[in-house]
Amino acid sequence: MASILSSLSKTIIGGFLLLFFIIGIFGNINFLDQGWWAFVFRWLHVMVGVMWIGLLWYFNFVQIPSMPKISDEHKPAISKVIAPEALFWFRYSALLTVLTGLAVAWLNGYGHDALLLRNGYLAIGLGMWLAIIMAINVWFIIWPNQKRALGIVNADANVKAKSAKLAMLTSRTNTLLSIPMLYLMVAQQNAGLGFLF
Repeated sequence: MASILSSLSKTIIGGFLLLFFIIGIFGNINFLDQGWWAFVFRWLHVMVGVMWIGLLWYFNFVQIPSMPKISDEHKPAISKVIAPEALFWFRYSALLTVLTGLAVAWLNGYGHDALLLRNGYLAIGLGMWLAIIMAINVWFIIWPNQKRALGIVNADANVKAKSAKLAMLTSRTNTLLSIPMLYLMVAQQNAGLGFLF
C-alpha cells in the first residue's frame, strides 16, 4: 500500500480502480443513457471544481498571507517551484470546471435558459456567469501577471511588483466571487423553497 500512496499518479489510479470496483459491485450503468453521461459530467465538474476553488483558497488563505513570513533565501522555493506548479493546476482546473459545468447544463437541457437567466434557472445561471468571470480572471489577468511576478517571463522590478499586486487583487476578487458562486450553484436545487433570496 505504501508503494501506491507514495506516488501521486499511482494514488489517483488506485482511486479510480476503487471507484470501478465499487461501481462493478453496486452500480447499474447504461452507457447509452444521456442521464448517466450528465451524471458523469456533474461528477467531473465537482472534482475539478474542488481542485480549482481549493487552490484559489490555498493561495488566499495560506500562500499569500505566509509569504511575508518566509525569509528571502527560502522564497525562491515558492516562486520558482511551488507557485508555478500550483498555477498550472489552478488554470486547468478552472478551465475544466467551466467546460464540464457547461456540459452538465447542456446535457440536462437548461444551459441556454441558465445563461440567459430565465425560466427558473436564475440561481444556476448567476452561478455560471460568476464562474465564467472567475475563469476569465484566472486566464487573462492572474496568469499573465503571475508570469511576470514570478519571473517566468522577463520584466523589470517595477513591473513585477505591479503585476504581483494585480494578480493578488484579482485572486482576492475571485475569492470574493467564489462565495456567492458556490451558494448559487447549490441553491438551484432548492430554488423553489425560497432559500435563494
